[in-house]
Amino acid sequence: MAKQDYYELLGINKGASEEEIKKAHRAAVKKYHPDNNAGDKAAEEKFKEINEAYGVLSDPEKKAQYDRFGHSAAGGGYSGGQGGFGGFDGFDFSDIISQMMGGGGRRRGPAPGNHVETTINVDFMDSINGVTREIELNIKDTCDTCRGSGAKAGTVPESCRACNGSGQVRQAVQTMLGYMETTTTCKTCRGKGKIIKEKCGGCSGIGKKAKSRIVVVKVPKGIESGQQIRFSGQGEAGDIGAPKGDLFVRINVVPHKEFKRRGNNLYLDKNITFAQAALGAEIIIETPYGEERHNVAAGTQTGTSMNLRGKGVPYISQPNRTGDLTVTLNVVVPKNLTDNQKELLRQFAEGEGENIETLDSGKKGIFGKRKK
Repeated sequence: MAKQDYYELLGINKGASEEEIKKAHRAAVKKYHPDNNAGDKAAEEKFKEINEAYGVLSDPEKKAQYDRFGHSAAGGGYSGGQGGFGGFDGFDFSDIISQMMGGGGRRRGPAPGNHVETTINVDFMDSINGVTREIELNIKDTCDTCRGSGAKAGTVPESCRACNGSGQVRQAVQTMLGYMETTTTCKTCRGKGKIIKEKCGGCSGIGKKAKSRIVVVKVPKGIESGQQIRFSGQGEAGDIGAPKGDLFVRINVVPHKEFKRRGNNLYLDKNITFAQAALGAEIIIETPYGEERHNVAAGTQTGTSMNLRGKGVPYISQPNRTGDLTVTLNVVVPKNLTDNQKELLRQFAEGEGENIETLDSGKKGIFGKRKK
């Protein structure tokens, strides 16, 4: 099967900037991450493909080769220039040698902050009419004491001597093709390029500390259970010089006892009496926007539906558009009738030509009185 274009996988154009590539990768990883798609083999494969695409497009050298040769560049089908070879499955040859030597790959600068997820419960009516909620979260933010450096007050991190502050170590490796120069993550500073000799007491040298934060969540009209609201840059702090992650608030709508939602339409069962159905009547119907009076025609049968336009759920993308409310009428047969009511119904049945004797198993009619 032909491999999908790396740019299409990430949903970006060929001329996308480095920041656009990072942003697209982050969104795609979020969508197809195995933790969010347990047991979904298709999502798992997509996740691998996305990371493969990012491994090529985020590396200027690999990206240039891919733009020129396409997948043949990533598949080892061409010579990468003097002394160089293309890789396969998103890795070049030097990456493979690096892994064989125990390296951690290339350092790509300060790491951005992690995304944060949380879930809030919202009442059914609030999901239709919209609501503003305040939630309190503990999120790792930049340490106020060391301002993210991780060093004790009055000190500063020192440049790592092992890698001269680059976070990477280059070394020559003997291979079957001769000597090759590889780049690995510096083990001394773990790729940070800095060594903290005296750690900050406030964050133990991490540079980040959990802080309580109040977040105002404006839940829009018409939101469905399971949908998320994204707050850009309100996740965990990244390394110094790197952006914060995002905050995702997932909405869980508490089901209503009577209203049932399907898309932007609502459905409601309404009980009416035998007399209301037979004679016709004005009834009160509850809608999400208050009570309304509607007429029931004489002779209404159970299961009859009434459509109330515009009384359903608002469309998030089209605030001026609202779904409908469908009301199904159910005729309730009376149980505890008085003798007088039974007699009247018996007379009604006889007037309709019904054989009352056959409606019961014995000598009496269905109304408990012997037929004369």
